[in-house]
Amino acid sequence: MKRETLRSLRELAYYSSLGLQVALSIFIGLGLGVWLDRRWETHPWLTLIGMAAGIAAGFRNIGLAIRKSRKF
Repeated sequence: MKRETLRSLRELAYYSSLGLQVALSIFIGLGLGVWLDRRWETHPWLTLIGMAAGIAAGFRNIGLAIRKSRKF
């Protein structure tokens, strides 16, 4: 394959996995918050903090993808 085609396929794979990265970061933060809430009995505060941290991590991933796309 041509070098340009391989580069395009690599970029396509990266951007198509971005949605999965965002969803996983939110669910991991939420799961960690729920687990900590059950362990320390602080319902619902750590769940909300974990979910907010997951959302922030998801937006960070989107920001990194935007920054990467501007370099091309």
